[in-house]
Amino acid sequence: MNIPFFISGAEIGFIVFIIVMVFGADKVPDIARGLGKGMRTLKDATNDIKTEITKSADKQGINTDIAKDVKKEIDDAKKHINEITGSVKRNL
Repeated sequence: MNIPFFISGAEIGFIVFIIVMVFGADKVPDIARGLGKGMRTLKDATNDIKTEITKSADKQGINTDIAKDVKKEIDDAKKHINEITGSVKRNL
């Protein structure tokens, strides 16, 4: 399982324990629901902004394919770096 920020299972368990102790077991679902709604709202707002920027760029005649090309190059570079560092990680 790939957990962001390299947090181990024990650390996550400790964090959950602290949250339950501070807020109480009956409030945790409400807090989680609120965080989920907030994250969803943020994601929707981000997508709306991206859509508006793309529409505006298309109306102005700006070529948006450049961003796709740059993203492809970055992804290729990441892939090559992972291939190189993968063998180093396996040797350790």
